[in-house]
Amino acid sequence: MAGPVVHPEDYYTPTTKPNRPVPFWKKPQVYTIVVILCITSYFLGAWQHNGAATTTTTTSNLEATNIQCNPVVETTIKSPALDFTAHHKAEDVPVSKEVTKTYPACDIKLSEYTPCQDQKRSLKFSRDRLIYRERHCPEKRELLKCRVPAPFGYRAPFKWPVSRDLAWYANVPHKELTVEKAIQNWIRFEGERFRFPGGGTMFPNGADAYIDDIGKLINLKDGSIRTAIDTGCGVASWGAYLMSRDILPLSFAPRDTHEAQVQFALERGVPALIGVMSSTRLPYPSRAFDIAHCSRCLIPWGQNDGAYLIEVDRVLRPGGYWILSGPPINWQKHWKGWERTKEDLNAEQTGIENVAKSLCWNKFIEKGDIAIWQKPLNHMECKLNKKISQNPPFCPAQNPDEAWYTSIETCLVPLPEASDDEVAGGGLKKWPARLNAIPPRISQGTLKGVTAEVFQNDGELWKKRVAYYKNVNSQLGQAGRYRNLLDMNAHLGGFAAALIKEPLWVMNVVPVEANVNTLGVVFERGLIGTYQSWCEAMSTYPRTYDLLHADSVFTLYKDRCEMEDIVLEMDRILRPEGSIIVRDDVDILVKVKAIADGMDWESRIVDHEDGPLEREKLLFAVKRYWTAPAVPDEQIN
Repeated sequence: MAGPVVHPEDYYTPTTKPNRPVPFWKKPQVYTIVVILCITSYFLGAWQHNGAATTTTTTSNLEATNIQCNPVVETTIKSPALDFTAHHKAEDVPVSKEVTKTYPACDIKLSEYTPCQDQKRSLKFSRDRLIYRERHCPEKRELLKCRVPAPFGYRAPFKWPVSRDLAWYANVPHKELTVEKAIQNWIRFEGERFRFPGGGTMFPNGADAYIDDIGKLINLKDGSIRTAIDTGCGVASWGAYLMSRDILPLSFAPRDTHEAQVQFALERGVPALIGVMSSTRLPYPSRAFDIAHCSRCLIPWGQNDGAYLIEVDRVLRPGGYWILSGPPINWQKHWKGWERTKEDLNAEQTGIENVAKSLCWNKFIEKGDIAIWQKPLNHMECKLNKKISQNPPFCPAQNPDEAWYTSIETCLVPLPEASDDEVAGGGLKKWPARLNAIPPRISQGTLKGVTAEVFQNDGELWKKRVAYYKNVNSQLGQAGRYRNLLDMNAHLGGFAAALIKEPLWVMNVVPVEANVNTLGVVFERGLIGTYQSWCEAMSTYPRTYDLLHADSVFTLYKDRCEMEDIVLEMDRILRPEGSIIVRDDVDILVKVKAIADGMDWESRIVDHEDGPLEREKLLFAVKRYWTAPAVPDEQIN
């Protein structure tokens, strides 16, 4: 089976010359100015010819001041002729020993390779609290130096919003969920493609109707709720339908027996990461999400001293909501269908209620199959209550935003100091005003070197830069060409903000090695992101993103890890025919391009938007379309 037919005009290629503005000398107003200058010059010349006496007088004055004027002598300057003749024989030129290193294709068995969630490696770790499903990355000697192949028959995903409902079977060749979740209407197999009806375990009438039910309990329309986290997301139908309400979800689920659920989410164009509630914090800052959601996510919320709800509390914004549906909510109606005893379910709900109360949450409402709790705006009253009950105690002084291999503690992360009804850490504007308003972390001076002026200038800078990107790659401005974008060094989220009107989303990565931890600002703007070290693989499947943006990433990781390993990871997570934009020092870009050539990317280096005198340049590249050869199913398994 051949790959999809690709028309040259349909896809951006980096060797295409950028669209150039109309030269100034072709503009009509320039012609008018030239005509006026010619007429003026003519009359001025005539006047000078008639006023010779004046000229003579002027000459005498120059002589009187002892300034000698040399007469103009007409000369013919003889320039040396350009010599195109070769002066060296081929054998006289030293042959460069530096040969471009090429990177072979990995075995087809690695087409869904996730280095830090490798299933074979995970078996070495404890099953207690699902620790074996956490990130466990390969040692340096174990790193693969090959390119992960797309499965045979891979096709460009459907464009959003069609992709919400359809995906190609060849792209994610797993039918397990179509059988396992058949009665729950998660996913159906139809010929060459999957269909996602929008169903879920706790929303048989579809995710849209389920979200409508939630909207009757809390306001989803006024812009106060913008960011959402979905724990144990399945195929992310809740997040997919939430996006039509201008709410930006971030879904996560482990790589487990529900094979490829996160991969399906990403193929649909919904933000998702591989992740699990276990022994370490989720890779997000404190006070990040407006709502957190669990629909039969099978997380034991009341166990382990409430550690998992404590972690939800950390990432939930003051005044934010936690939504729970499925066991044990409304167990009085469902206990038989869940095949559990009344006593067991009642004990589970009691445990959850007790943990929520200990976190000073308010039980906002429970109606039908949905229960909602609300986090307090600040901890003033909570601190008074903690004088009576110390379970759980407040955590000692720590960085609540630190969340890269950071252990979950069974203590309550204190909110910033506030008084009365004041929002701890600062209130947020409603969306969309939130995007460009000064984020509280900046206005309160908690980020070293980042002021309101710096923030505003950064916003203008990225508008200029993105406009230049679109000039080089016109498809960046074409709706539907790119859906899943990754900013590998997001800083304040300016790249994503400049693209906010496009039908796409950006995963904003703040590297853990960055000088300033700005991910909290990204979330305060109503955007989403994650922490990541690019010395390790990302918690995502191959072929996740349509476009990668790397601003000074290779400078940041110089002498920290191998450049080729970062580029290999970029190749793994980028779709065939996906695009790359790299900004960096020209010397570094030359090295990146050499590796890109070895990856068989099509690429070229272009000047900085401010002109050729800037040392910083840009590398535009496209990953060529290629797949693994056809292999019988029995050889893949």
